[in-house]
Amino acid sequence: MSTAAMELAESSGALALGPLLIGVVVVAMLIGAFLYGIRVRRSEPPPPRPEEQPHLPDGGAVREVQEMREPSDVPNGGGVTLPHDMPASGNNPTRHSDSKARPRWREGHSGSWGNG
Repeated sequence: MSTAAMELAESSGALALGPLLIGVVVVAMLIGAFLYGIRVRRSEPPPPRPEEQPHLPDGGAVREVQEMREPSDVPNGGGVTLPHDMPASGNNPTRHSDSKARPRWREGHSGSWGNG
C-alpha cells in the first residue's frame, strides 16, 4: 500500500472516531441528566395523602354568582386626573347594581366606537 493510501486511511479513521466520541459524550450527558432528575425527585416532598387532599365545603360546591355591576365614577376635581389621583381601591372598581336587566344592543347601533 502506498503512503498516500495509508495517510488517507488514517485520516478517515480519525474522522470516524470524532462522531463516535461525540455520541459517547451525548449518551453520558443523558445518563447524567437522568440520574440528576432521580436525585431531585427524591429530595422533593411526597405527594399528599388522600386525607390531605382538598374537600368540598359542607354546603356543597360553590356556584357561580351572576350579578350586574356598575362602574364607579371617576373623581372630577375640575382639572386633569392623574393616575395617583384615582381611588386606591383598584384600577377600575365597580359596585353592585340594583338593575337586573342586562344591557342589549340597540337597533341601528353596532356597539363599536364610531361605527353606528
